[in-house]
Amino acid sequence: MKLSDFKYPLPRNLIAKHPVKPRDRSRMMVMNREDESIEDHKFTDILNYFQKGDCLVVNETKVFQARLFGKKEKTNAKIEVFLLRELNAEENIWDVIVDPARKVRIGNKIFFDNGKLWCEVIDNTTSRGRTVRFNHKGDFFKIIERIGMTPLPHYIKRDPTDKDKESYQTVYARVLGAVAAPTAGLHFTRQLLKKIQAKGVRVVPVLLHVGLGTFRTVEVEDLTKHKMDSEYYEITPEATNIINKTIDARRNVFVVGTSTCRALESSVTSDGHLKPSKGWTDKFIFPPYDFKIADRLITNFHLPESTLLMLASAFSGHDFLMRAYKKAIKEGYRFYSYGDAMLML
Repeated sequence: MKLSDFKYPLPRNLIAKHPVKPRDRSRMMVMNREDESIEDHKFTDILNYFQKGDCLVVNETKVFQARLFGKKEKTNAKIEVFLLRELNAEENIWDVIVDPARKVRIGNKIFFDNGKLWCEVIDNTTSRGRTVRFNHKGDFFKIIERIGMTPLPHYIKRDPTDKDKESYQTVYARVLGAVAAPTAGLHFTRQLLKKIQAKGVRVVPVLLHVGLGTFRTVEVEDLTKHKMDSEYYEITPEATNIINKTIDARRNVFVVGTSTCRALESSVTSDGHLKPSKGWTDKFIFPPYDFKIADRLITNFHLPESTLLMLASAFSGHDFLMRAYKKAIKEGYRFYSYGDAMLML
């Protein structure tokens, strides 16, 4: 398949700028791969699709307040520093994106929080990418949570608010490290998760720290030539054990989101089971692909030509997914991070 196979026209008014409240009241489109039927539901109806012995795999990554606004030394020019990943915790060295990039060179210092915090640029990595060293010693994330802003996706054309700190975070988020939310999980409430568990379903956490690469544009028509950004993931022996028992019992493994799916499919054994592992994955899933772990996929409606759309297409079948998207646009479903959900059976 080619990049151009994943284009579709979307009216801008269907891009969700705010989440629904409560979060489990979003709409949910259900796609049945067996008979290619499509049904319209509320997200709370997902409860009806679980059976005792199934498991629900979630990504417990937690979004940190990655957008910092500071002033450049001497000129006081306003600079945005978007934190991407920590390279060295002891030295407090980070990969970042700066804006406007033309004003930021090696050796420059940028000051935040009335000068209490500052960073020095020590390397250029890309046209907008920089490596910086912060002066702070101690719990750096604590400062970020106080002075930073929620890293809402670029297509949400508004400034983040204090409400986004909670709404752009899953209720089961635990491990700080993501600069974008695993958005399929935003639909779950604690009450809904309790009801799912009451049916005899195990909720299994794994970890993949979603990076800015989730929004990176695919620039090659030949998808085999696209390179994914590496993201840190971790699958514990406990999670592995529960998921493998579900597979052996021939029950369904429900996977929440493309990030969770990539973590699982990055750690598969030759006999189609899961193995414990941790490290960095740049796994790129696009059609055709034989999924080894996921039986059911919960996801959102994704950007045209995005790697997330390609993974969803590999799971559902390309033509079936495009038909579902056409229906979703016609019927006014809400798209992208704060949008509605899709359940693929």
